[in-house]
Amino acid sequence: MALQAHLVELERKHKVLESELHDALVHLSTDDLRIVELKRRKLMVRDEIQRLKNGASETLH
Repeated sequence: MALQAHLVELERKHKVLESELHDALVHLSTDDLRIVELKRRKLMVRDEIQRLKNGASETLH
């Protein structure tokens, strides 16, 4: 179940990035580039999760 463990880790990273992004948005002094970078990383992780889930579901059919 290496795939499942990888998905769990990616979902954990996504939640951490979501929390970091929220904190950055709350603090008005946060650099805009930092916010853009957090959003980009969060989207990359989300896309990877979707890609793996879609690939896993295709192998089951």
